[in-house]
Amino acid sequence: MNAYQPRHGAAPRGEGPEGCLTAVVRWPVRIVMFVLVLPVRLVWDGLRLAGRAVGRGVLVPLWRGLAWLGRTCVVTPAGRLWRNLLAPVCRALALALTWTAKALFVWPWVGLWRHLLRPLGGGLAAVGRGLVMAGRALAEGIASLVRLLVVVPAVWLYAHVLAPLTRGAGLGLGLLGRYLLVLPVLLLWRRVLAPAGRGVGAVAAWLWRWLVVAPAAGLHRHVLTPLGHALVAAVRGAGAALAWLGRHLLVVPALALHRWVLAPLGRALALVVREIAGAAVVAWQVAGRVTVALFRFAGRGLYVLLIVPLVALWRYVLAPVGRALRAGVWRPTARAARAVGRSLRDAGRAVGRTLRDAGRSVGAALGAARASLRAAGAETRRALFGAPRSREREPLP
Repeated sequence: MNAYQPRHGAAPRGEGPEGCLTAVVRWPVRIVMFVLVLPVRLVWDGLRLAGRAVGRGVLVPLWRGLAWLGRTCVVTPAGRLWRNLLAPVCRALALALTWTAKALFVWPWVGLWRHLLRPLGGGLAAVGRGLVMAGRALAEGIASLVRLLVVVPAVWLYAHVLAPLTRGAGLGLGLLGRYLLVLPVLLLWRRVLAPAGRGVGAVAAWLWRWLVVAPAAGLHRHVLTPLGHALVAAVRGAGAALAWLGRHLLVVPALALHRWVLAPLGRALALVVREIAGAAVVAWQVAGRVTVALFRFAGRGLYVLLIVPLVALWRYVLAPVGRALRAGVWRPTARAARAVGRSLRDAGRAVGRTLRDAGRSVGAALGAARASLRAAGAETRRALFGAPRSREREPLP
């Protein structure tokens, strides 16, 4: 495999001739890089294979075993305990606390609102409606009185007295202003000020032309323009001289330095770096093949010397012992645990039924108490405010 492929122009390696410098540099560099890279590749492949073996042979079985142990010893018993004992007890406690909270905090306030505050609010609302109707009638009477005594006379006075006087005074003042102010000012502007302004403007324009514009044009044409041309010519000459000096003192030496020193040195460094990179790639691949062969041989030996005896030990010794333990110890223990769980579940259900019956009896007693309080409130309201009126409102008078 070639380490470097040029992008543009040049032929691929192997099709065109190569220089002697490339052949001299390439093989020593590849040999040195192979010697340097082989230990690193061995260490890298060994660590990778060791990590894969530890993960596949130790961590995965350990994680599966811990998961099974946690599911069997923690999750399943906790679920059954919650489902058969704790959940019924918690539901019963929640029901009892709910009834207690309603009896202590909700129902007293509901009774106070229903039997005292709402009837009292209805009476106060009726009194307020009566006061509002009385205030509305009083306001309508006052408004009618003000309209008859103030508004109607004021409208008649404005329509028949003030409006004619105002129109006559405005017409007279308009005529006086026109003949005493507007016409004299208009004649003064037309006969005196406009002719005088035109004469002054003509004199000022003639003076501006011959005293300012003509001298400025002559100064620009005969003095400033030749002076500017001379300055431009001087600047151009100085720029050409500086450009010639810069070219022969800086640009030409820099080009010679780049062409005869820096470019060959850069090509040589690029060749060395390219060959080192290619040699590193080739050495890494060859070292990989060597390490694959070595670790494959070592793995085969470990399989024959270690894995085969362990598999035989598991198949012919540990597995029969495990099956015997499962049949003789684990299954009877599991049956006993299931029997204990069923008894606990039955006990929890019995406790739940008892608490539900107690809650129903307490609810019935509280319902009877609420009914008696409601009847007493109705009697009290009937004694204080009379019989309840019909829901249909009577029309207002």
